[in-house]
Amino acid sequence: MVKPTKIVLILGILIFILVAFAAAAGLWWQNPGESYTFTTIRGEEVMIEGQGLYRYDSVSIVAQAKAQDLVTLVVGLPMLLAGLWFYRKGSLRGSLLLAGTFGYLLYTYLSYCMLSSFNELFLVYILLFTFNLFALIGTILSINIPALPEQFTSKTPIKAIATLLFVMAGFLFLAWGGRIIPALINGETPVGLDNATTLVIQVLDLGLIVPFSLVGGLLLLKRKPLGYLTANIMLFKGISMATAVSTMAVNMLLNDIPVSPVEVIVFPLLNVAIIIMTILLFRNIKETKSA
Repeated sequence: MVKPTKIVLILGILIFILVAFAAAAGLWWQNPGESYTFTTIRGEEVMIEGQGLYRYDSVSIVAQAKAQDLVTLVVGLPMLLAGLWFYRKGSLRGSLLLAGTFGYLLYTYLSYCMLSSFNELFLVYILLFTFNLFALIGTILSINIPALPEQFTSKTPIKAIATLLFVMAGFLFLAWGGRIIPALINGETPVGLDNATTLVIQVLDLGLIVPFSLVGGLLLLKRKPLGYLTANIMLFKGISMATAVSTMAVNMLLNDIPVSPVEVIVFPLLNVAIIIMTILLFRNIKETKSA
């Protein structure tokens, strides 16, 4: 069912080392300074962090980035280690866990490449984006995708998982559309732009996460092999996203930064639902080790 490859294992180890360094640096990089007010190209005043690795980013973005780094250290790295360990043994569960983790890290460091202001780890972010892209491709190619439907029991909650993917897609579409469309109609600056020039996260979510969730849900309902694979990756992305946003909301509240009630209430509830569906999906795998 799974044919582990050395290149995926090597990339996984390199990714672990670089992620540990990058996330730790984001949290604890020492660079003395003070926050200051910055006037954006749109004429709006934004408070810039002024210290640490993210010293050129807004206070709001830094609060979000540090929460993301914390989630990556506490959740992402253990998932990566577990995935690599079981992938090496030819486990389908391990391979799906690894694919989901690589997908999460790919998204994370692609967003860092495009959203974080230029800093000392810029090349590290590029390496992590590239390594995770090829590691994800390698992991997918290691799996016998056509045989995936046969590896899940009849008790797999297909409809519930597909429905959750549709809910994720719809929620992101409405949440980000609620920021973008009014700004376009009224000629205003969208909420959350801060000192950035465009909405990077919204580009990634609306351009990748929403369509992949919709397609994954539809393919899963039809019991197509790619549906099982895509649903798995989207569920892990959903867990990381909801956990990160929930952590970000807490961190922003602690730093006296305004937070939407949606981020405080909806995302934690969504996270619980996604975790439950992921557990049920994995429990219904009929594990068949590679020869």
